[in-house]
Amino acid sequence: MRKLGKKHWTTLTLLSCLFLTACGGGGGQTADAPKTDTTAPSTQQADAGKAEKPAEKLKIGITQIIEHPSLDASREGFIKALSDNGYVDGETVEIEYQSAQGDQSTVSTIAQKFASDKKDAILAISTPSAQAIVKTTEGTDIPVFFTAITDPLSAKLVDNLEKPGKNITGTSDTHPDAIKSMMKTITELFPDAKKVGVIYNSGEANSVVNVDNAKKAMAEFGLEPVEANASNATEVKQAAESLLGRADVMYIPKDNTAVGALNAIIKVAEDNDVPMFVGEMDSVKNGGFAGFGTDYFELGYLTGEMAVKVLKGEAKVGDIPVQFPKELKLAVNKKAAENEGIDLEKLMPVLNPYNPLIIE
Repeated sequence: MRKLGKKHWTTLTLLSCLFLTACGGGGGQTADAPKTDTTAPSTQQADAGKAEKPAEKLKIGITQIIEHPSLDASREGFIKALSDNGYVDGETVEIEYQSAQGDQSTVSTIAQKFASDKKDAILAISTPSAQAIVKTTEGTDIPVFFTAITDPLSAKLVDNLEKPGKNITGTSDTHPDAIKSMMKTITELFPDAKKVGVIYNSGEANSVVNVDNAKKAMAEFGLEPVEANASNATEVKQAAESLLGRADVMYIPKDNTAVGALNAIIKVAEDNDVPMFVGEMDSVKNGGFAGFGTDYFELGYLTGEMAVKVLKGEAKVGDIPVQFPKELKLAVNKKAAENEGIDLEKLMPVLNPYNPLIIE
């Protein structure tokens, strides 16, 4: 047999490849094979991207006239109520907190900013802050809530406590019996006391209401008010010193200016052995001798629960009644009594019927 040369082997190989290709033996795709939809994955990814886009966070503003324990506790309670109901700061809501640091012009600036930002809800802590917010949000549908307010009616925040209407509601920190109970207790603990020194800022509407109510209660129990005005924190110490020799005891109402500079009053009271009574429980905890009050954290929490109902669409803000503290408690600071020269053991028979909270 004749051997094939290299050239002939090459020719046969090429012919074999052509034959196999013509018969479909190269594993190529036939005409009837299903086509791959190359557009589907990108469309599905786009739809998935839309579904996974996070929901826009609700914007909530909190404004406060000044920082002091009672107002701070109200704010913390409000935020806790929101969080407990799924409105967590940084996750589902964005909470912007602004303190005016006691400056009235700053109060107005904050209110204007929150209104222009079109917050989904606003909490105003204290009467001055609430009044500014009500003014700047008038005619809008921004839900406004207030707390730590002495008298919502006299402050002209609402016209009706049961059905506030418009876009506002909230909580008051004034139990109807608080001031009267305080004056009665002063006469029981110190029967010889006749003059009560009162430190407050006459420029605060809430303070004027508190002091007027205190005067009425004093008259009922044979006490005489001695007033000392402090228009800002730097004047508080001087106001306290002006009462020395003119007043037998001191009474610090729920006044943001005086409470914000409470330490200055405490020093004057302790240095001169003057019993110091206060208008709310946090001031007792911070050095006042005694006072009737409520828990401001719980008050703020209650306000937060009201806000949750509105945010969830379960109620209209103007249909929610204004709420008041349901409990009134007498608190006594044991260390303050010692520092102010008060024999607490001697006074316990008088205090025991009140079942007081003794703060060590």
